[in-house]
Amino acid sequence: MKNWLSIIAALFLLGTIFGTEDNELLDLKLEAENGDADAQYNLGMMYEIGQGVTENFGEAVIWYRKAADQGDATAEYNLGVMYHNGQGVSQDSGEAFTWIRKAANQGNADAQYNLGVMYHKGQGVTQDYFKAVTWYRKAAIQGDAPAKYNLGGMYVKGQGVTQDYFKAVTWYRKAAIQGDAQAQYYLGLLYEKGQVVTQNYVEAFKWYRKAADQGDAQAQNNLGLMYYNGQGVAQNYKEALKWYRKAANQGYATAQYGLGVMYRDGEGVTQDSTEAVTWYRKAADQGDAQAQNYLGVMYYKGQGVSQDFGEAVTWYRKAADQGDAQAQNNLGLMYYKGQGVSQDFGEAFFLFRKAADQGDAPAQNYLGVMYEKGQRVTQDYFKAVTWYRKAAEQGLAEAQCNLGIMYYNSQGVTQDSGETFTWLRKAAIQGEAQAQYYLGLMYEKGQVVTQNYALAFKLYLRAAEQGLAEAEQRVEDWLSKHQ
Repeated sequence: MKNWLSIIAALFLLGTIFGTEDNELLDLKLEAENGDADAQYNLGMMYEIGQGVTENFGEAVIWYRKAADQGDATAEYNLGVMYHNGQGVSQDSGEAFTWIRKAANQGNADAQYNLGVMYHKGQGVTQDYFKAVTWYRKAAIQGDAPAKYNLGGMYVKGQGVTQDYFKAVTWYRKAAIQGDAQAQYYLGLLYEKGQVVTQNYVEAFKWYRKAADQGDAQAQNNLGLMYYNGQGVAQNYKEALKWYRKAANQGYATAQYGLGVMYRDGEGVTQDSTEAVTWYRKAADQGDAQAQNYLGVMYYKGQGVSQDFGEAVTWYRKAADQGDAQAQNNLGLMYYKGQGVSQDFGEAFFLFRKAADQGDAPAQNYLGVMYEKGQRVTQDYFKAVTWYRKAAEQGLAEAQCNLGIMYYNSQGVTQDSGETFTWLRKAAIQGEAQAQYYLGLMYEKGQVVTQNYALAFKLYLRAAEQGLAEAEQRVEDWLSKHQ
């Protein structure tokens, strides 16, 4: 809550205080002792920042109070700040409010802004959004950029004013143009999401860049993401890495996770699983659910760390408890397979269902498997088909294959060769071995499609190359008949 610009201005008014001779300091003290308010304020400021004298908050408070008692608005404000921060006096929000309000009533813009903050947060006074808006507006009219930004936020949330996104954008823009980094970030966010304004990635990139250049970690992260995805700018992994790193080095968890992804996949940097784990862990330790899940994946696969199913379970659980669908599915698989935990179909089903209800395709597929096989639940082909279809429609090859086989075997659905072929083909194109095998059967038998032995053999061969035993046997039988 310190207005450093006013401090610098005051120093400038003192002329040559920087490096002043002792007699000049003495003159200032004499003027202050004689009741000159400007001298009292300036002397307080010198003690506060240790300019020309040894830093002494207690002395600063004494001289600010003398000037404030004479009605000096800046001294009143600074005295309020000292009470707010507990510098030179015991921290006292009530006293802070009293002095800041005195300065605000005299038109001091910094005091008006901070009085708005105090009403907004209920610091030293009962929370009152209407009064917060009133004081933010007074400061904003005087050109205070943070007040404009906060006023925009009040319109977004409808606090103290009727919710009005158009007015929110207007105030955000005013603050952003003045260089307020937070306003620039939020303006970029609105353009990126297309909220209130027409979605425009180029505009979003422009405002993120302005905030990022001022060191705003959120903007740096989002700028990295735009370079990563090629939104509003040509895709550039090296630039994405650069901006992620800037935000990550400030401790921004989302950027640390993003940096981990880039090291894991070798995008814009040499692939390095160990470095990926380092960044995932930094983010995971801050509670980032995505990072926790992927740290679990690294332990599960033994990438960048020694394989450890117990550690995988630990990190999956942390993310799952936060509602991360991928982690819920991954933890469900650990219970399903009995890896790192005792096998427990009930717990697996519970976790799969949580993830599936959030739209996680692998979890939906596994629910289908459990209903098809009657694992922990009563066998129910109809429900199996229902869950397979949800996952298949999201493009999951394994689910497309399973759904195709259900149609092939008339389980949970009326046999439909057309549907069988459609789903098996979708999965086969994605390289799903079982789908290639069943599709081979359809070409060999001429089901729905024209009989084609050559194509059937190619499909069997592709599935056999992936180690599918039925396909290997089919290929062997085929070769023995045609040698």
